[in-house]
Amino acid sequence: MDNGNDHYRRWGREFTIIMEYKPILDRLPYAKPFLFVDQLQQVDEDGAKGSFTFKKEMDFYEGHLKGNPITPGVLLTECCAQIGLVCLGLFLLGSEELKEAKIGMSSADMEFYLPVYPGERVWVSSKKIYFRFHKLKCEVKMHNDRGELVCKGTIAGMIKSSDHG
Repeated sequence: MDNGNDHYRRWGREFTIIMEYKPILDRLPYAKPFLFVDQLQQVDEDGAKGSFTFKKEMDFYEGHLKGNPITPGVLLTECCAQIGLVCLGLFLLGSEELKEAKIGMSSADMEFYLPVYPGERVWVSSKKIYFRFHKLKCEVKMHNDRGELVCKGTIAGMIKSSDHG
């Protein structure tokens, strides 16, 4: 049965691009070169899972640790926030009429364990701690394609409909 999803196998992992998440991706308030979400694999009331590949051509690699470029921790944090917090927040808002959302990160407490090199794909998962009074707080984890923990932490932000002030 074709449910409108695209199935892929890459690096020994199977994953599905679930078309029902396209409206969430379309509502993200980011664009390249500051969009750090390639795919969403899951979003529900409790969390989100998605991936992003840090392409070798990204400009920041030219100046970050000359001769041995790695992805800056602030961009790893941003990737975790976009997938784990913002995509989840848009899902939780759930309004089909919502055209834009007001979003702002209020805090991040991250620990970094491994570098992410140019060309690497990362997988982000989040677990909702709470969503109340327009504030969403999540535990986030990022793994590389080998399943190794790259970073983890807690991220919080304000997210609400711009239709409601």
